[in-house]
Parts: sequence; C-alpha cells; structure tokens
Amino acid sequence: MYHCFLVPAIVVFSCTCRKPYETTDKMIERKIDSLLSDMTLEEKIGQTAQRGESSLNNGNLSEEIKDAVRKGRVGSFLNVTNPDNVKELQRIAIEESRSGIPLIFARDVIHGYKTIFPIPLGLAATWNPGVVEKCARISAEEATTAGIKWTFAPMLDICRDPRWGRIAESPGEDPFLASAMAKAYIKGFQGDDLSSITSIAACAKHFAAYGAAEGGRDYNSVSISEQLLRDVYLKPFYTAQQAGAATFMASFNDVNGVPSSGNEFLLKQILRDEWGFDGFVVSDWESVTEMINHGFCSDTMDAARRAAMAGLDMEMTSTAYEKYLEMLIQDNIINEKQLDEFVRNILRIKFRLGLFEQPYTTRNPEKVLLTDDNLDVARQAAIQSIVLLKNQGNILPLDKSTGKIAVAGPLADAPHEQLGTWIYDGEANDSRTPLAALRNYLGQDRVVFEPGLEYSRQKSREGFNKSLAAAENADVILFFGGEEAILSGEAHSRADINLPGAQEELINRLSETNKPLVLIILAGRPITLSNIIDKTDAVIMAWHPGTMGGPAIADVLFGKSSPGGRLPVTWPVTAGQIPVYYNHNNTGRPPDEDTFIPIDSIPVGIWQTSLDNTSHYRDIGFKPQFPFGYGLTYTCFEYSNIRLSKAVIHTGEAFEISADIHNTGLREGSEIVQLYVRDLVGDIVRPVKELKGFTRIHLQPGEQQRVTFVLSADDLAFHNRKMELVTEPGQFKVWIGKNSDEGLEATFELKK
Repeated sequence: MYHCFLVPAIVVFSCTCRKPYETTDKMIERKIDSLLSDMTLEEKIGQTAQRGESSLNNGNLSEEIKDAVRKGRVGSFLNVTNPDNVKELQRIAIEESRSGIPLIFARDVIHGYKTIFPIPLGLAATWNPGVVEKCARISAEEATTAGIKWTFAPMLDICRDPRWGRIAESPGEDPFLASAMAKAYIKGFQGDDLSSITSIAACAKHFAAYGAAEGGRDYNSVSISEQLLRDVYLKPFYTAQQAGAATFMASFNDVNGVPSSGNEFLLKQILRDEWGFDGFVVSDWESVTEMINHGFCSDTMDAARRAAMAGLDMEMTSTAYEKYLEMLIQDNIINEKQLDEFVRNILRIKFRLGLFEQPYTTRNPEKVLLTDDNLDVARQAAIQSIVLLKNQGNILPLDKSTGKIAVAGPLADAPHEQLGTWIYDGEANDSRTPLAALRNYLGQDRVVFEPGLEYSRQKSREGFNKSLAAAENADVILFFGGEEAILSGEAHSRADINLPGAQEELINRLSETNKPLVLIILAGRPITLSNIIDKTDAVIMAWHPGTMGGPAIADVLFGKSSPGGRLPVTWPVTAGQIPVYYNHNNTGRPPDEDTFIPIDSIPVGIWQTSLDNTSHYRDIGFKPQFPFGYGLTYTCFEYSNIRLSKAVIHTGEAFEISADIHNTGLREGSEIVQLYVRDLVGDIVRPVKELKGFTRIHLQPGEQQRVTFVLSADDLAFHNRKMELVTEPGQFKVWIGKNSDEGLEATFELKK
C-alpha cells in the first residue's frame, strides 16, 4: 500500500549533548545569549557577512582576509575548498578572534561533489525519493572531507518554462513531486543528526518563485497571484522547512515588484511568522545590492536598510551590511535587536552543525570519494532517471549479437559535458562515457565512432561524410545529441530549444541511410524534437547523467536494465507552446480533439470565422509532445479495476483508491503508478488535474499487483480568494494511470 505524503513529518533535531557546548535547543539559546551579550556591534555585523573565493588572492590567504577573520568581520565563506585554507581560516576564527565563533564553509554541492549524479531535473525524473536521498547523503559525505558544512541546495523552484536555463536544477513543474524530492534532499544532506561530521546544512533555494521568471529569462521579474504562489510555488519550500532545512536563500527575482532580498512578505510573514522557520536566510550572490538595479533601492545604504527590514540574515559577497548596518543602527533606522535576531539565527545553525565542538574536519578523503559503492549509486540513479520517449517497432533494447554499431553525435564521448551544470568539483577524468561503455559491452571492432560534430553547437559539416560512411556500414546508428553542459544552468536561458548547431541536419542525413536510428539526448532541459522525431526509431532522454552516465545508458540500450524514468515536466512540441504544463486551469472553451481543425485543414478562401472556438494553437494543436509523468518501458503494463473504498467522504476522513497493475509483456519491469485528482468546482478555478500520489512497483512477466493509495480530505485543500486554506465540499474526479494524460477514472464526493 502506498500512502500519500502531502505534508511531511517535521524533523526533530536529536543532537547528542557534548561538553563544553551542550546542543539541546534550550542550551543552544542560553549559549547564544551569552555570546551576544559579549559581542561588539562590529562582531555581530561580521556574522552576517559571507565572503567568496574572490575574497582570496588567487586561492592564497591574504593578510587582509586573515585580519578580517581575526577581528570577527566574517561569519562564513563560500567556494573556499583548499583544505589548508579552510583549516587556517577556521583556526584563526577559533583561536585568534575575540569571540572564538567558528566559520561556516559553503559550496554549491548541487548533484554531487566528486561522484556526480544526474542533474536535479534528472533526479526528479526517477520519481524515487529514496534514490535522491542516497545521492544527497553521498554528496554530504564526500563534501565534508574538505571541511564543507553547508551546501546551496536543494533548488526547489517549480518551473513551467524549459527555456529557463536553471530548469536543469529544478525538481520540475509539479509541487507534489517537488515536495517529495525536497524532503529527500534535506534528509540526505543533513542526515539524522545535523551535528554529525558527515552532515551538511541544506539551503532551500530560491525563495521564491524564481522558476516563474518572465519569458524563462534568468533573473527576470515574476508576476504571480498570491493563490498560485501559495498552492504551487511555495509548497516544496514549506515541505523543506517542515523537514528541518537549516537555511533558506532569497532569490534574485522580484515578486510582484518587490525583490526577494527585500521582501518582508516572503521572509517575515510567510517564512518566519506562518511557517515558524528558525534557521537563517542568506541572500543570493550580491542580490542585496542588485536591488539598486531593480529600482527598488536608491543606493547601497538603502539596500542594507531594505534587506534588514525584510529580515535577511546574511549577505552573500556584497558588503551593504558591513558598510552601513552600524550607521543605520546609530541613526535609529534599524534597531540593534533586529541585528541580534540575525546573529541568533546564524549562531543557532552553527551550534546545530556542531561547529563549536568539531570546527575541523578529520576525515580521510581517499576512503570516501568516488568509492565503488558511490559509483554504483550514481549508476543506478542514472538508470532510473533515463526516460524512454519513443520505441518504434520495439527496436530497443538492442541485442548484444547486433553486428556493427555506428556511434555518432557530439556527446558520445564528452566526459565533461555529461556531468552537467554546477559541478565545480567533479572531474572529467572520472566520467565514464557512453562510447567507452559501448566498447566495453561489444568490443572495439563492433563500435565505429564518427561523431560528425565535435561539440553540440558546431555548425560545420566537415565531419558529416565520415559519420555517414560509418552509418552505411553499420546495422544500427546511435546518435548522442543534446546540449553541452554550459548551455543550461544559471544565465543560460534559450529562446530556441531545438538541438543546437547542425545536429538536426546530421540526424536527417543519417536517417536517409534507412538504418535503425536511436537518438540519445544528453541535455539540461527538454529539447523540442518536432523537426526530427519522425526521422528516429527510438528516443531516449538521459539528461546530463553524471559520472556513471555511460554505463547506465549502455545498460538501458542493451536491456540489462529497463529505462526507469518518467518526465517531471511536460515536454513541448515547440518553444512557441511554452509555458505548457499539465496542472493548468480549464477555460470556458477548453480544446476538444473531435472539433479541433488543424491549420492545414482550413479551406482556402473560407469565410472569416472562429472555426472551432476553443483554446489552442492552430498550427500545433493543444497537446504537448509528451505529457508530464510519461515514460515507456521494455514491457507492457495494463491497468484495470479501479475501486474506491468510499464514494462519499467527510471532512477529516481518508479513503483508499486502488487498481490492478498487470505486466502483460515478456520482460520484467518497473512502473511508476500515479494518482491524480480534479476538484470540479471551487471558490477559484481549480486545475484540470493535480498529482496526489505515486509509487514505483516492479513486476515479473505475467505478475499482477494491486496498488492502493490513501487520500484524505486534507489532501484536497487549496487557498481560496481570501487566502484561507480550505477544503471545499463537492464532486471530484480521480485517476490512477501511467501519466497525466491517461488512466482509469472514478468519482467521489466530499461532504462536510
């Protein structure tokens, strides 16, 4: 039986008491009181200052930065990973500063440290919180060997626009799936005990609604209703807070005209007052002073004032607080008690991290980094992230007895590119590429590699002829295309999300050989395929799969493993269809397949009319290329016998929805069974479908399993026009299915 997890349990910190600093919450607060009472104003402001790698001199410690630490003018560093520098800076803070308060060393450990896992969007495609938790745990265990105790992850921005480069870091478009991933990341990074030597503080970012940036352009404005903000974009953040996330990061964007770093509604009303968050909030890189560019602040002093009034605890790299907080306090514009609260929040996390007791790392990295166990988890995570999008004529899996295989495309042997975005510490030399894995499977002689293109953006056709000649003499063509790692991530939004460079042209040319053609995409976002999908026999989405991407892809291609992923985002037909997402509202004139008239069916010279009078695009219709939750396997699953334990439920009650899932194919396989609900009438228009549960099952050929979900009346709650969280009585539809577009349907009624 599978139970929904809409509201995760709160994580309680169970820190072990140690001398000289006991770490129960009451003792922590008493220690903080003692420290605050003895700290100078300069030392308090210092705790709010985070300095970056640029604070150092080519990686060397300057006397200036040493002196700043000695005087208590720095509370945290990011991107300082040289173990000797970490140790020396920490030693100065502990032994030479007046207060003896330890530093926190932070790093963007996003999807791995040395062992690199699939990008977060790929991890979301696993629909497996257990795998995500394992990846985050390994990331923490590896990163702490360098003294890193804080990661700027997980990124929990709901994204409905794949043009946005940072969709690669996103958990996708759905708040329920994203919330499941949020809880898994927090548990993995922070472990059972935040003070453990292998735990790192998580940072839920970017707060808030960064994924809704206008036009999918990074750093851009967000205009959003409060109801949509609360019911969609804030849900994974709430789950992160409930799961015990130690820190939050304010986002770059403005929300309805107010930049997040100075947004009192977000940072005080919601995060502190409504949710009860007691960790600290850090700005994004220089986002405090960037409020001047927004036109929200007149100068740096005004930026410090706005951020402080909003409740921002720590400033990343910019120096508005350092320069002006003391003056603002002296002029009675900011109360020193506000600064004390910032420092209290920061010290609380330092205590919970055990930094006062264990400020230095003592772990041997050789026994932790890139171990066989870590690499095996990376391989399994990649396998479960891979989504089979098309398999015409069941060309996949390939048989190991297949003759010659022509390998083409710019990403078959690109060890750095397969790691993806935000891999500061990952090494290309550790990557195992698809080409190497294929040769390991079949031997050197049977795999002919002629890429045709040296990198994904290349427009030169110089290599085409060699690639085509190899294809002519092969039995199967494997084309590894997509994007280089640099084409997704921060500041890498794209207006056109087709395959870049001359990849489409080469695929078209290869298809003319009439050999079976399999497209394997390695990318940080969905890639629009309308120009080439009909030229392929099979399509696999491998995302940027990380260190073990090559063996994982080979395992899937040859059927050692079945592709385990499902789409965490809706896949558009063209960029002009964006934003496209499954959980949209209905319109007064919803599209209808039976009445829709495509552009090429309109008679020439027809009298001016609105034709079918529904909401769609005349040239591509109204359906995506692939729906949210979609993914094929190497076997067939049939759904039948949907049943509800109750047709009518009342407020406060729960009930069961179940269905039989039958593997009718000839291979064993895994299926991700998904539960969707629709509230037919509400105080505001409700989405056409909302994910409310999912579970992964594994069935042998011929095996059948009954899958049961538990749904409560509370799971149906939403914010009404008064911003009250309500569950309204009425009629509901419910589906159990393979994806958001298909499934068995039933109805139930909720009464008071």
